[in-house]
Amino acid sequence: MKPRLFITRELFDDVIARLSQYFDIEIWDRYYEPPYKVLLEKVRGVDALVSLLTDRVDCNLLSNAPRLRIVAQYAVGFDNVDVECATKLGIYVTNTPGVLTEATAELTWALILAVARRIVESDVFVRWGEWYRTMTAWHPKMMLGTELKGKVLGIIGLGRIGKRVAEIGAKGFGMRVIYYDIRRDTQFEEEVGTTYKGLEDVLREADVVSIHVPLTKDTYHMIGERELKMMKPTAILINTARGAVVDTEALVKALREGWIAGAGLDVFEGEPIPPNHPLTAFKNVVLVPHIGSATYEARHAMAEAVADNLVAFYEGRVPPNLVNPDVVKVRPPGFK
Repeated sequence: MKPRLFITRELFDDVIARLSQYFDIEIWDRYYEPPYKVLLEKVRGVDALVSLLTDRVDCNLLSNAPRLRIVAQYAVGFDNVDVECATKLGIYVTNTPGVLTEATAELTWALILAVARRIVESDVFVRWGEWYRTMTAWHPKMMLGTELKGKVLGIIGLGRIGKRVAEIGAKGFGMRVIYYDIRRDTQFEEEVGTTYKGLEDVLREADVVSIHVPLTKDTYHMIGERELKMMKPTAILINTARGAVVDTEALVKALREGWIAGAGLDVFEGEPIPPNHPLTAFKNVVLVPHIGSATYEARHAMAEAVADNLVAFYEGRVPPNLVNPDVVKVRPPGFK
């Protein structure tokens, strides 16, 4: 008998076909995520779970899944999973790092350019007839934005995505790159020409601040009122990491009072945000619906990584992207 696998959202047909060779699969076929009560019911009888960031995989859920042996997260981040509890229960937790670096870095730069050059605001200006109503084809002060060459790019979090964003900024746009991370990377500094700084110095000096840290207890509201007041009034804040890294109320206040020049956001403290959310009122803010990894290439590669992790575990091997290696001491990999 095949082990039972529950997948909380539709994935790609070829990946499902591959997994069906090893697992008896049930898929939640609604567009929205399964409610917690439904997920709690489903996991009681499964051996493996494929989860997304919007699925709450807490200790209560894990403790009520007596057969569950692996949670294969379809994401790089896994702050929705109680990893400590999973480890104690002998449940393996995996993620999908590396495969969405390019997509998220490119989206970061799309947001930087959109804010710096007022792309969305200009599109609305044309589309809604405001340009036509001016009766002016061109004006020296129409939709003035900011050039990036020679400006300072500040990276907060020099992981895979942070490094790629820094590399594009330095080599593609001729920006001076400074960064903050809990670990210094002197090799990367030499290769790309970046400079390590403390967090406060990055915030004070950067013309563009781009956030690339995971959400942890230490990074929750890492950027709050105090930090936003440190930034230049001409600076742009970009967040493609996790919404709760930035204090939303403080950001709204910063935008309203002009502490910073604008923001580009792919992630939010509560998702999805309503159309009357305070952030939607600002013309100098570009908002996109958590699409950092939303390319076919990245999302398919993520699904393949999930399959790689599940198949490895099925075959009794340690999954390639195991996030809780201590679990091996509790239980060996495999369903036997």
